[in-house]
Amino acid sequence: MRRLALIALPFLLSGCFYPAARGRALETRLDQLDASQAQIQAELKRTREQLDATLPLIDEKIAQVSKALEGLDKASRRSGADIGIQLQKTVEDLAQLRGQVETYVYKIGELEAALAKTSEDTDKRLLELKGEQALKEAEARKKAEELKRPTDKKEFLTLAQDKAKAGDVVLARQLYGEFIKKWPKDALVADAHFGLGESYFAEDKCREALFEYGKLLQEHPKAASTPEAYLRSSECFQKLKMQDESRLALEELVKGYPKSDAAKTAKTRLAELDKAKKKGSKK
Repeated sequence: MRRLALIALPFLLSGCFYPAARGRALETRLDQLDASQAQIQAELKRTREQLDATLPLIDEKIAQVSKALEGLDKASRRSGADIGIQLQKTVEDLAQLRGQVETYVYKIGELEAALAKTSEDTDKRLLELKGEQALKEAEARKKAEELKRPTDKKEFLTLAQDKAKAGDVVLARQLYGEFIKKWPKDALVADAHFGLGESYFAEDKCREALFEYGKLLQEHPKAASTPEAYLRSSECFQKLKMQDESRLALEELVKGYPKSDAAKTAKTRLAELDKAKKKGSKK
């Protein structure tokens, strides 16, 4: 029961916190950008409709010119001047319609470019509002799109681990997440969760780290990294000033994995806690 309570804690601690003021500013900016995009899209739709209406007229004029040319030999009773005037007018009408089409095509190009820029600005401002971490994550996604993935699952996991060791933590997290989605039932998922936990632990993001360690403890109790996950969980609880939970993690580690190297460290820390407790009670 105590162990289940310990495992459940990371899931309770894993919520995301977003300042209300920043959230309102983000919503206001998004509303403005959405309105701008909607206006451009409406104008683009109108221009395309005008173009669609003009094209049949051009086809009609072309048909008229073709018919007039084919009928020249049949128009012997009409003067050459009359035929020339008719053809000239048809050609002028056709040129005018072509000019309209070129204007519409040019306008559509401008509107599409403006729409693309507005979308780009929206993404950029969203990232700025969300903060530096969001910018890093966006860069990581871009790198991830360009990165060639191994088809072998072990090589894939090694790639993620190598990126983490090289300090490219955000990209490593992206790869760990992809691994978990790609091979959710594989035993190596335990290492992916542990790798994610370690990446957060290194940045003192204990809530996020505890969530990943908790997944490991809950779903992969026999994995090689599970004892270390208990030890890390204890350290995270300690940083969060959750002393009872920190001790419980150490006790569960010693009880469940007594022969592990992590259990040896846990025993030492428990002894230190007991010693400090006795010393405090004497005072």
